Amino acid sequence: MTTTSPTTTTSVRAAAPARVRRPLVNPTYLRLELRRLLRNRRTLVFSVVLPVVFVLSFSGAQSDPQGKAYVAVNFAVYGAMVAAAATGAAVSVERSSGWSRQLRLTPLRPAAQVATKVMTALVLAALPVVVVLAVGAAMGGRLPAGDWAAAALAAWLGAVPFAGLGLAVGYLVPAENAMQVVGAGMSLLAMVGGLFVPLSIFGTTMRHVAALTPAWGPSVLARHPFAHESTVTAGAASLVVWALLFAAAAAWLFRRDTARV
Repeated sequence: MTTTSPTTTTSVRAAAPARVRRPLVNPTYLRLELRRLLRNRRTLVFSVVLPVVFVLSFSGAQSDPQGKAYVAVNFAVYGAMVAAAATGAAVSVERSSGWSRQLRLTPLRPAAQVATKVMTALVLAALPVVVVLAVGAAMGGRLPAGDWAAAALAAWLGAVPFAGLGLAVGYLVPAENAMQVVGAGMSLLAMVGGLFVPLSIFGTTMRHVAALTPAWGPSVLARHPFAHESTVTAGAASLVVWALLFAAAAAWLFRRDTARV
């Protein structure tokens, strides 16, 4: 009969490699992602330059200073949406180039890759919010400082669901089509969600449909500090629900993509 002495067991346990706790966010990887995104001129044009052009175009039709601010806030939400979604969708290019597979061969945790994508999306989303609201103020938009700050924060947080949506598109659609899908999709969602034109010009049925779209919640929350729309609670619920849905879709598509390669 063979027995294992306590001394031998202790030695085996001592020889076992210690588990290394890998951080959720790798600063080097995050820094590389941010530098790469800020060098992407096409993303900056569609998420920053285009909303600024819209503000310059539509603010002229407003005589009321608060109306000018209303226009600026709407397009700040739109710019944040586009920036976040485009950042996530860029993963399609990484998949096609083999960069995603190379990352999986490193000690980087899969969750860290997704978390870094979301963080870079939110960093980039802050850029159009700041620039567009500054242009809106320069065009004559007038609000109390607290309302500007609250609207900016809501517009920025409203980009969270679209980071997940962009990731889902990036894992689902080939690289050559991902940005076209995101660009057209964001414009359509912004139109239906009331960012380009007031929903009051639509019929009752269309307004109900608009309230079910992802852009509706962020737009209501961003305008609430000064427009005081009564649907702010429903807008917050819409934002949370769409964020969870898109996050779940992105996670499932990420796992499916990982299993293939």
